Amino acid sequence: MTSSPAKRVAAWDVVQLARNPGRPTLRDYASRMCDEFVELHGDRVVADDPAIVGGFARIGDVRFMLIGHQKGGSTEERIACRFGMANPDGYRKADRLMKLAEKWGLPVVALVDTAGAYPGLEAEARGQGEAIGRSLLVMAGLKTPILAIVTGEGGSGGALGIAVGDRVLMLRNAIYSVISPEGCASILWRDGAKAPEAAEALKITAPDLMELGVVDGIVPEPDGGAHADPALAIALVREAVLENLRKLSDGPSGDRLVEARYRKLRAMGAFDPKKAVKA
Repeated sequence: MTSSPAKRVAAWDVVQLARNPGRPTLRDYASRMCDEFVELHGDRVVADDPAIVGGFARIGDVRFMLIGHQKGGSTEERIACRFGMANPDGYRKADRLMKLAEKWGLPVVALVDTAGAYPGLEAEARGQGEAIGRSLLVMAGLKTPILAIVTGEGGSGGALGIAVGDRVLMLRNAIYSVISPEGCASILWRDGAKAPEAAEALKITAPDLMELGVVDGIVPEPDGGAHADPALAIALVREAVLENLRKLSDGPSGDRLVEARYRKLRAMGAFDPKKAVKA
């Protein structure tokens, strides 16, 4: 992995790369990164949400629980998966699989790629906000290591719902933000055409977030983006997964792991008055 870009790329250009429909999906990673993947279905409450896929996975002798957003490959699949925007059922399924991972002493690997949680009426009626909040609570207290990797879009609470990690990585051309550039532009300037300016101001690229301490590492991509050479992109993510799971296995466990995760999250956004810009 690398920690600094070879050259500065405009944030809006990175947004286009992150959203490219040719980027590998969760199912691509599951089938081509893992030597074995056994998918598990359903939240045991309402339904099986196709926008979040998860199950037992293995790379060599390293076993883990793989969970992630599934945007879909074909047009039909993208529509069925709501372009990776999960319902509450998806987050409850993720919670169930994370608790199962904890029970069997397996680390969790979460691959994040969503524009956000699904904003439909049914999703809200079934408790979208509560489901995401509960997922955050589950991950915060999970007594097994969590590795989160933003592989494309990391949009708002929809992304954060499976991204509370002991280590959080981003692909070089991924984005991670509380709101989309278009949404930000429409709120601040009431003009969606200002999305490129919003993208720069939001600091949503991997190098910016690495500098701010939001993410712990950057996974390199093939020239032109992950969609230009999916096989190489998947191989690079596989290498990052193995490297970081080894690091996490050498770290604290149980209650000490939960405490370390808490301290890591509490340290984000800490205000240092000595570094504040004076007016």
